[in-house]
Amino acid sequence: MARHVRARLGDGVSVAEPKRLPGGASRETWLLAVTHADGREERLVLRRDPPGHVVESSRAGEYALLEAAHAAGVPVPRMRWLEDDAAVLGAPFFVMEWVAGETIGRRLLRDERLAVARDRLPEQLATALAGVHGIDPNRPALSFLTRPDRESSPALTEVARYRDVLRGIAPDPHPTLELAVRWLERRAPAPQTTTVVHGDFRIGNVIVGEDGLRAVIDWELAHVGDPLEDLGWLCVRSWRFGNDDRPAGGLCARERFVAAYEAARGVAVDRTAVHWWEVFGNFKWAVVCIMQAQTFLGGGGNVELAALGRRTAEMELELLDLMEAV
Repeated sequence: MARHVRARLGDGVSVAEPKRLPGGASRETWLLAVTHADGREERLVLRRDPPGHVVESSRAGEYALLEAAHAAGVPVPRMRWLEDDAAVLGAPFFVMEWVAGETIGRRLLRDERLAVARDRLPEQLATALAGVHGIDPNRPALSFLTRPDRESSPALTEVARYRDVLRGIAPDPHPTLELAVRWLERRAPAPQTTTVVHGDFRIGNVIVGEDGLRAVIDWELAHVGDPLEDLGWLCVRSWRFGNDDRPAGGLCARERFVAAYEAARGVAVDRTAVHWWEVFGNFKWAVVCIMQAQTFLGGGGNVELAALGRRTAEMELELLDLMEAV
């Protein structure tokens, strides 16, 4: 890594020992402390796919998407460069600027130092999400994004995607998830529009400082679909980190966040459709947890992936409650 950075930034640059950052079960993230020949210091972040991981995505695509998000006014780290040659570090990667702040969900929702930020976050997140949904999905650089089937709605496309993954990799039966598939298929909403969807917009995938939101990160699940998918995903129980009385990201009531999003984007939001996407979000997260466990069982990744696999039962219980509520 140090040799590569020196080659990119020029002679006279020194790079401290790269530091693996915690978190991020699906991607490796490394912190690089760089000192330039003139004494100027900067910190950079390198992201790459870990070896042997089941969930593959394009770092080149993520790089292009972050550049598009920056152009659309979404707070994201500034991109520095992309390396497509897997021979350099064993997998393609990109380098971006470091953004200081907190990302750990439980700290973000409990640290007294971030009390003012928590009060501001619902509206800041809603504004950022409106910006995400304002990115032009037809930009040539974003042609790689998966899109809804022509014969199907975005909702049914996403259900089919994760239904097929579930049935292809689950090591044991999951009748609650099969029940969720039937519930979701029967009630799938028709979208008002299709946009870029972040796909993992939640507490834990944002950088927050004492002043509030500083950056939206972890875009590897982005695609084109129904923008309400992102609203439902933020309300998934796992992203509340114990603050179950504040279902929108552990920060506030669902209605406050949805109303803030309506104001930021200038659209009316169907609350029934948002509930459907919350049900889908819990189903999707259950399937992703099974995927993470399969990576571990196949000899890849670390014990965090095994722990995620055990959390599938939490989503199954949540799905039963949410489906019964309608």
